[in-house]
Amino acid sequence: NHADSTIADAGNTEEPALKRSKLDEAAVMDPNATAAGEGSNNNAPVNDPTGGAKEGQLKAPPEQQLHQSQQATTTTSDGQQQQKQQPPKLSAWDLLYYVHYEEHDRRLDEWVSLPRFDLSTLQRIPPPEEECDSGGEDDWRRSSRRATDGKFSRRDASRRSRSSNPSSNSSLDGAGKDSASQTNPNSSDTLLRGGNWHGNSGNPDLAELEAEHHEITKVKNVSQIVMGKYLVEAWYYSPFPPPYHHAETLYICEFCLKYMRKPRFFMKHCAECAHKSPPGDEIYREGKLSVYELDGKDHRVYCQNLCLLAKLFLDHKTLYYDVDPFHFYVITEVDDEGAHIVGYFSKEKVSAEDYNLACILTFPQFQKCGYGKFIISLSYELSKREGKPGSPEKPLSDLGKISYRSYWTHVLLTLFKCQTGEENVQIKDISLMTGIKTEDIISTLQSLNMIRFWKGQHVVFVMQDFLKKYMAQKKKIRLCASNCLTWTPHAERKKGGSSTSD
Repeated sequence: NHADSTIADAGNTEEPALKRSKLDEAAVMDPNATAAGEGSNNNAPVNDPTGGAKEGQLKAPPEQQLHQSQQATTTTSDGQQQQKQQPPKLSAWDLLYYVHYEEHDRRLDEWVSLPRFDLSTLQRIPPPEEECDSGGEDDWRRSSRRATDGKFSRRDASRRSRSSNPSSNSSLDGAGKDSASQTNPNSSDTLLRGGNWHGNSGNPDLAELEAEHHEITKVKNVSQIVMGKYLVEAWYYSPFPPPYHHAETLYICEFCLKYMRKPRFFMKHCAECAHKSPPGDEIYREGKLSVYELDGKDHRVYCQNLCLLAKLFLDHKTLYYDVDPFHFYVITEVDDEGAHIVGYFSKEKVSAEDYNLACILTFPQFQKCGYGKFIISLSYELSKREGKPGSPEKPLSDLGKISYRSYWTHVLLTLFKCQTGEENVQIKDISLMTGIKTEDIISTLQSLNMIRFWKGQHVVFVMQDFLKKYMAQKKKIRLCASNCLTWTPHAERKKGGSSTSD
């Protein structure tokens, strides 16, 4: 395991203070290293962090070896000397190390103690000379302040892009912004399009912005959240404002999404909260399943809190505060206590690329219950009612790719099952019937090896044995029921009308 580590004080378990070792003390683990106790060689030489190399197993230093508090002499204004107690120095055994496992998702990152490392594979890497000469420590402090404040936003990205590309600052109105984005596909607006991070652009002008985004978000700051009756471990960094940004545990009201640090305030709020469902209009009801549509402009605080909460479980999300251009669709489970949020998706009000979904999330405590496919099918049902096929915004997360590929496969194979083979069905016809864009249909058919070249043209080759085998699985997939959706496209609504229709 390759350790990409940032050091935190192990003495403070509630709010670990982030620290970083000096450049001349930087070290990394060899890629072949393993955690102690997990296949490591306990008889191999071990580099003792408090002294020279030793033979044998790793062991923590005895209590009497801990550094004693030091005293410093200070002189007061009247010339008298006073003894000032200094905090004890910390050894390597007193620290926790933040570990990222290469070629694995960052949600698996964790804080570990020194005994878990196999120090026999430790290699010291000298710092680059240019970093030492350029004051890298001050640069890191400036970067860490940005991470602490959580100030990275679309506005910062746009400002950085304008400073590096003067031609993109020709206009401040909507038309100018659109034209700049179209002429420069690697602009910051493209990187942050729709609330997702589109990194690795290859544009040298934005390399610093991409590196800063990675540096800010690579260490998760909130360990866990309490949401309703669930205790949920956080996956990624989220820019909660101070003093919530480094809380060990955040307490979230599942109805209004207000976040708190103290359990007593959380209990008091839950007893007094007047909300029992999300704001907005209810557009879907099927048994205990309900969906609410929210306009980011009309319900700004709720949508901002939802984005901050969702960022704990979405790695590439960048939409935090600029929620006005989006509609939010909140999926809930209804019982006698109220409508409990289980997930959501957001959608741009105006999308030049015909995206029907910007961000999608099912909260971890409700995963493996079929809500992911339901949310996807709901987004396509809205697209079919609008009369134009849609597609999710790219890039998709690893879990998002799996969900969408499974949904596309199910929809297409179910459609082919009802075909007799005599119809001359085109890809564009399938797109209109399903609401799925043609490129997504083609990529799915290619993954199923169903596109063949026959008589000078490409055709969809459907094997009946494959269809029968798939349908025999009898997978229970929760999809949106069209008759339970009461929704009118926004383009067809009259001014001041409601979002629901019979």
